[in-house]
Amino acid sequence: MAPLTLSPASPPLLPLHAFASLSPMSAILPLRRGLSYFAVAAASVRQDCATWTPAPLSRVLPASADSSLFHISIDVSDSPDLAFAHTAAGQYLQLRLPSAADAKPTFLAIASPPSLAASRGEFEFLVKKVAGSTAELLCYLKSGDLIELSAVMGRGFAIDRISSPESAPHSVLIFATGSGISPIRSLIESDFRSNKWKDVRLYYGARNLQRMAYQDRFKSWEFSGVKIIPVLSRPDDSWKGEKGYVQAIFSRAKQIFDASSTAAVLCGHKAMTEEVTSVLVADGVPQDKILKNF
Repeated sequence: MAPLTLSPASPPLLPLHAFASLSPMSAILPLRRGLSYFAVAAASVRQDCATWTPAPLSRVLPASADSSLFHISIDVSDSPDLAFAHTAAGQYLQLRLPSAADAKPTFLAIASPPSLAASRGEFEFLVKKVAGSTAELLCYLKSGDLIELSAVMGRGFAIDRISSPESAPHSVLIFATGSGISPIRSLIESDFRSNKWKDVRLYYGARNLQRMAYQDRFKSWEFSGVKIIPVLSRPDDSWKGEKGYVQAIFSRAKQIFDASSTAAVLCGHKAMTEEVTSVLVADGVPQDKILKNF
């Protein structure tokens, strides 16, 4: 890997929407999610005008037991401006394959912390293998294959809202489902825990253990002070933990010690983020302390 020399980067593009992982069907997803025609048109223009940077893959490995998720690492050490643009957990970009020019790019959140790009010139992603998508094609590539990346987009999670000494919360509740855990990993493995909040909980939902990524990182996350609550919607009979959906499990347990001193970070399925947000707001958690990456 070539030495990385950092230089100031242009400000990242502001997002119209972002998802932890979108398939090539992303062109019609905004319509299903109720966004305006203007937002869809603007997103299309942005994609057409994107600046694409070629970079080689350095690793492609299964990230789940059923191979529905993959770890993908990309060497951006020859593009320091791109690497340096990753400044906050929750940022994302588009990826496309030069060999599949007709396939629509996929949006992916950067799973690695900004420090990895700064120190090693590398981006890591968690990719959901969706049939017929650019994301699926990525999972079949090998080390050394070239892909193309857009500029880094979004401002990421606005952690500054909850990290100042005068407004630091007692509790930070984190919610993730499926591949939405990707930017949450970036957050946990950044300087997120430097604030030493007393109560940090991660409610992480997946269909079953075979589809739950990053299990090998749970011990280190818990060592850093994050209590992990796995929630499986379709577990096998041996599962003794929480069953169902993240929003239902949280609604039953809650355990909010002081709503005015509670913050939340959410990433995942729309139904989960909307329902959890409603519960938090109803219980008195300030809206500006409920963070999303778009």
